[in-house]
Amino acid sequence: MASNIVEPAPRVGTIARVRGPVVDIRCEILPALHQALWARINHETYTFEVHQHLDETHVRAITLHRTTGLRRGMPIYDTGSSLHVPVTPDCLNRLLNVFGEPLDGGEPLPAREFRNVLAKAPSLHETRSISEVLETGIKVIDLLCPFIRGGKTGLFGGAGVGKTVLIMEFMHAIVQLHRGVSVFAGVGERIREGHELWHDMRNAGVMPRTVMVFGQMDESPGVRFRCGMTALTYAEYLRDMLGKEVLFLMDNVYRFVQAGSEISGLLGRMPATVGYQPTLMTEVAELEDRIISTTRGSVTSVQAVYVPADDMTDPAVSTILNHLDATVILSRAQASKGIYPAVDPLRSSSKMLDRHVVGSRHYEIAERVREHLARYHELEDIIAMLGIEELSPRDRQIVLRARKLQRYLTQPFHVVAEHTGVDGATVPLRSTLDDCAAFLRGDFDDLPEEQCYMRATMKEARA
Repeated sequence: MASNIVEPAPRVGTIARVRGPVVDIRCEILPALHQALWARINHETYTFEVHQHLDETHVRAITLHRTTGLRRGMPIYDTGSSLHVPVTPDCLNRLLNVFGEPLDGGEPLPAREFRNVLAKAPSLHETRSISEVLETGIKVIDLLCPFIRGGKTGLFGGAGVGKTVLIMEFMHAIVQLHRGVSVFAGVGERIREGHELWHDMRNAGVMPRTVMVFGQMDESPGVRFRCGMTALTYAEYLRDMLGKEVLFLMDNVYRFVQAGSEISGLLGRMPATVGYQPTLMTEVAELEDRIISTTRGSVTSVQAVYVPADDMTDPAVSTILNHLDATVILSRAQASKGIYPAVDPLRSSSKMLDRHVVGSRHYEIAERVREHLARYHELEDIIAMLGIEELSPRDRQIVLRARKLQRYLTQPFHVVAEHTGVDGATVPLRSTLDDCAAFLRGDFDDLPEEQCYMRATMKEARA
């Protein structure tokens, strides 16, 4: 942040009290809400963001750095604006922090142009409606819950069901299939996870068309709260200035909500439902409403959402759900069976799965696949207790086809090929529809189930 500050800067006031990341400042000039302030200790710059006006002469701010060394009476200066970051086409292939400073050991971004991270959403006349499917090459997604170009998709799941791997595969798809760029926001990432993800992205060859912004778990809640906004600022810049197809990925939106809850508690606000902050809906809306397509380009968003205790009725999860166009539910039951990606085909949905959008053939095949899987799910307990032989011939046929379809919808991923030893596969939607139609007709009734598992297409399985 030091590079963004031009001295001499106007003095705002002095520190009156420090409590954890909360700093009360006695002001000579009352700064606006969300104004970025700074102080310097031993040639190191500390940045603060104003969150409350306490009275005519005091404000309460959250520090975006550690508070070691801060003391009462220390002078505080004004940056002249709210938090802003340098933007440039050179941001691609870089790993940055919430201030736009490099975390990858490279040179700082050239500070020729800055953008405010708290920019407003585009006005209605600038926005563009969304009515086009974005093909990902992932069979179960393209068939049952297709993504929307310029829309918002949520990946919901508990810990360890594959949210991050699926997000990495989407980044690979947007680069390979659509020649677009990706912006990744790592909100509250563990340092180990962030380090591994960065190296995995470099090994997968997608970093040259990607910018990554990290707000790590050990940093101030203010950093985790603003990290997503910084990443979104870079996504908006790439959309507006370069006219790129931008994929905006956020892992994890729930940690953004948690950071807001921490800040709310530190500011002394009374908690609301289930202990969440009373401003939960507003904070989520401020982020989500900026993820939008305009006449200059489109931003397609994929957001990982941790589901606490696998409870989809959690207030934070419900609030995020209200903003999404497509919902991908990752199931622990699917993962325990070795079905990867562990997408629950019966609970996942998309607004695009409509006869008038995807066409009658796609819609009818998707509905029939879902019917087969739903009937199999209903009969699982009977099969476990009495055996498949006790089913009627019709139900037995449906179950056998559903089991093959379930295995067919697994897929090896490019981004984990190094770990699994299996080459990744990108499958065109047309091939997926042809194969599923053949399963439903009974063309593969004689094929063993194992031949359907982790195959790209059924031509490969037949071979």
